[in-house]
Amino acid sequence: MTDKKTRFIFVTGGVCSSLGKGISTASLGLLLEGHGYRVSAVKMDPYINIDPGTMSPYQHGEVYVTEDGAETDLDLGYYERFTGAKLTRKNSVSTGQIYFAVIERERRGDYLGRTVQVIPHITNEIKKRIYDVAAEDDLDFLLIEIGGTVGDIESVPFLEAIRQIRQELGSRRVLNVHLTLVPTITVAGESKTKPTQHSVKELMQIGIIPDLLLCRTARVLSEDMRTKIALFCNVSERNVISAIDIKSSIYEIPYMLHSNGYDEIVLEHFGMEKNHLEIGEWDKFFHAFQNPKRKVHIAVVGKYISLQDAYRSIYEALLHGAVANEAELVLTRIDSEDIEKKQKAGLKALFQKIDGILVPGGFGNRGVEGKIMTIGHARKEKIPFFGICLGLQMAVVEYGRNVCGLERANSTEFDPTSPHPVISLLEEQEIIEKMGGTMRLGAYECQLREGTRVRTVYGQESVMERHRHRFEFTLKYRDAFEKAGMVFGGTHPKTGLVETIEIPGHPWFIGTQYHPEFKSKPTSPHPLFRAFIKAALEAGKAK
Repeated sequence: MTDKKTRFIFVTGGVCSSLGKGISTASLGLLLEGHGYRVSAVKMDPYINIDPGTMSPYQHGEVYVTEDGAETDLDLGYYERFTGAKLTRKNSVSTGQIYFAVIERERRGDYLGRTVQVIPHITNEIKKRIYDVAAEDDLDFLLIEIGGTVGDIESVPFLEAIRQIRQELGSRRVLNVHLTLVPTITVAGESKTKPTQHSVKELMQIGIIPDLLLCRTARVLSEDMRTKIALFCNVSERNVISAIDIKSSIYEIPYMLHSNGYDEIVLEHFGMEKNHLEIGEWDKFFHAFQNPKRKVHIAVVGKYISLQDAYRSIYEALLHGAVANEAELVLTRIDSEDIEKKQKAGLKALFQKIDGILVPGGFGNRGVEGKIMTIGHARKEKIPFFGICLGLQMAVVEYGRNVCGLERANSTEFDPTSPHPVISLLEEQEIIEKMGGTMRLGAYECQLREGTRVRTVYGQESVMERHRHRFEFTLKYRDAFEKAGMVFGGTHPKTGLVETIEIPGHPWFIGTQYHPEFKSKPTSPHPLFRAFIKAALEAGKAK
C-alpha cells in the first residue's frame, strides 16, 4: 500500500440486520464532507453471489447501478445521494468476487504450489480491495461498511481482514464503529443493554474492540445506561451514542448524529481539525422538505411493490422532485398484477385522486399487462406519465397496439411469436454485431433532439445516463410510430438506439430507456423528476 494519508472507518453491525448501517455510513460521509474533508465509501457484502444483479428484488431489494456499469447493493445509492463521492465497481465487494479472484490466481499458478487458505490469501485480497480504493483517490476518509451481522459465519473473513488492517496501521489510522440495537421491552417499557453487550463480546472474540458504539434505540439512552454499556463493552462513555429512531425522514439522520457528537468524536479520534460544519445545500433541502406548500399524489405501478426497497431510488428521486417543487409527496403503491384483476372498468376510480403515474423497470412477464393497461389509461385520460426502462417498453407496446394498429404488438421477452415485436433484443434486430442479448449497463450518451420536451427539461444537447436492460425499441418500427405521433426525443448517437419517447399534446408523457433515478440527489434533483412532479401538480390543480 502506497497511500499514507487516508483514514479508515469500519462500520459493523450487531444483534440483527436492517439497523441502518448504510444510512449511518452515508450520514457520516455527509458530515465529514461538511467539515471540509474528502470521503468515499465501500460496501462489503458477505454473500457468495458476484453481485446482486441476478438476485430477486424480494431477496435483496433494488440493484443500484454505478456510472461504470456495476450492479451493486442499494447502500451505494445512499452513499452517492448523501455525499459527493463518485462510486465505481471498486466500491462494491462481495465474497463471491473475493473467492473468484483468488481461485483464478490459483488456477494460473500464481501461488507457486502453495496451499491457498482463507488466511492469508482471502484476507489479503479483501485488504487489497480496500487499499486500492484508498490509493486511487486523494481521500481523507474511506468508510467501509461490512454487510451482515457479527456472528454470521459469512462475515468472518471480512472481520479478520479489518482486524489485520487495524494491527498494520494502528489506531491513528483506523476507527471501528459498531452499530447495535438497544431494544425496548414493550410491556415493561424498559430498554435492555444485554443484546449490545453480547454483540460486542462476539466482536471482541474475533479480536476487534470497537472504538465507538452507535446504539439504535427508540429513545435517548439515559446516563446510567450509557455508563453500563461503556463499562461492559470497554468503550469510553462519550463514545456510546444514541442513534434514535427517526420518524419523519432518513434525511434527518445526519442532524441527529451530529447533535450526538458523532462527527466530532470521529475527528477527535484521528486528531483532525474540527472545522465549522457547512452543509448549506442540505439545510436548504431539509427546510423545504419540512415546509411544503402543497401536496402531490403520485402512483407507482410496479411488480415488486410489496418490498419497500425494491424501488428505493425511484421513491427517493420522486421525493427530491417534490421538495424542489415545494410539495409534499404522497405515494400510492399499486401492484400491476392487481390492475389486471380489476380490469379497465376499475381504473378510473383507482386513479381518480392521482396527479401523476410512474411505471418503473422490472424483469419477467408477471404484471406487464397491468402496466400496459395503466399506461393506456394515463395516455387517454391525460394523466402525467413517466415510464422508466420497462415502463418505456410497455408504453411502446401500448401505443403500438392501440394507436399504430399493430395487432398483438409486444416485446419478444414476453411473446417471442408476436407478429409485431416492437421491443426486441439487439441480435434479433441484426443491427449490432456480437452484442446480441447482452445487457446495457452503466452510463451511455443520450443525444436530445431540438424542439422536444425532453431537450427542454434537460436544457442541453446531450446527457450521460445509466442503463440496466437487455431489450430495446425495434428500430424498423420507428417510422410507423412517428407517423402515429410518437416522438423519439433522445437517441444513442453511435447506434441510433431509442433512449426516450414522448407524446406531444399530452400534459406530460415521457419514457426513458435509462434509469434517471440513479443520478438524483436531495441537493440536486434529477431534471426529469422535477419536471414530472411540476406537471403532476399542474394536472392536480386542473382537476
